Amino acid sequence: MMTRHRTQHPTRRHVPGSALALSIVVALTAVTGGAAAAVTTTQDDPSKIGATERVTGPQFLGGTDVEVAGNVDGDVYAAGQNVTVSGRVTGDVIAAAQTVTVTGEVDGDVRLVAQTAVVTGTIRRSATIAASAVSVAQSGTVGKDLVAAANTISVAGDLGRDARLSVDRLTVAGTIGGDVVYVSDHTAHLRADHVDGSVQHVRPNRTTDRPTAGEAFASWLISLLYALIALGLVTVAAGLLVPRQLDRVTDRLRAAPWKAALVGFVAAVAAPPALLFLLVTVIGAPLALAGLLVLLVLTLAAFPYGAFMIGRLILRDRRGPVVTALLGGAVLVVALHIPVLGVLIATATIVLGLGAQLLYIADARPWDRAGRRTDVLHGEPTAVTPGGAGTS
Repeated sequence: MMTRHRTQHPTRRHVPGSALALSIVVALTAVTGGAAAAVTTTQDDPSKIGATERVTGPQFLGGTDVEVAGNVDGDVYAAGQNVTVSGRVTGDVIAAAQTVTVTGEVDGDVRLVAQTAVVTGTIRRSATIAASAVSVAQSGTVGKDLVAAANTISVAGDLGRDARLSVDRLTVAGTIGGDVVYVSDHTAHLRADHVDGSVQHVRPNRTTDRPTAGEAFASWLISLLYALIALGLVTVAAGLLVPRQLDRVTDRLRAAPWKAALVGFVAAVAAPPALLFLLVTVIGAPLALAGLLVLLVLTLAAFPYGAFMIGRLILRDRRGPVVTALLGGAVLVVALHIPVLGVLIATATIVLGLGAQLLYIADARPWDRAGRRTDVLHGEPTAVTPGGAGTS
């Protein structure tokens, strides 16, 4: 007999093992749910059918160890930790368990969901199995098709027709009367003369969801345009509404950039753990929430201040606040979208902007208005001058 081996690379026909298992579970639920409403088991022990018993199905069995050792004229539905079918079932067997073993005869189809599924008996029609390990022993027979999803599948017995498998490791030492189609990252261990039909190896497609270079560039460009518009609107609004605030904070940054960097770094590193510590305490929780809100606002505000600072450095204070903020925002957005460098620029913007704002707040002393008025009356102003340095 001639066997044709084909290896098919990425294809859209691949159905992952998890999807197949889910389909089987849904099918089992639909079938058993409808039948259970009309029929219940009549056995004294709901987990066993003895070897001398002959009953009419459908039979519903459940328990830790479920055993079908007798004859069932009809279908069997079983669920437990271990399910063993050692008798004869003229209908179908539908089972869910940690271990399912079929050592007897099943005239119909078998549908199993298990961790380990073993067939050492005879299944005259087809078997559909979702498990971690599937084994058709040398004495086992599946009369028609085997459809299975598992980590390991071993076929040492006989299959009457086709095998459709989603598997990590596949071993075939028995005979298969039809075709073998298996989805796997690994080549199966099988003898060519044991398969009457063709053998088709489908490799899972691992790259279909990766964007092409053109798609990645288009995504980057769209995000850049969005950021330009968003930060542009924010910086223009800041230039129109709070131009003096922009001047004062950036003056403080120009006067002492290294001091602003140190203060911003300490605040960025120390503030979050301290606020989280307060948050877990009952008394400090309200203060922590207020502190987190203030820290979030100052961090977000660092970007408009950073954009305005860049605009001042480029234009050298020769244009109005709106134009300065808009130009600086455009330069900052483009810089933030440069791979790797953008992360460093974002970090520097946050640290410097946070530090400059904290220094300005410390100089302005909004919590001590009476003291500031006294300093001014005594000729010792502490507010920041347009040149950036405070006087005392």
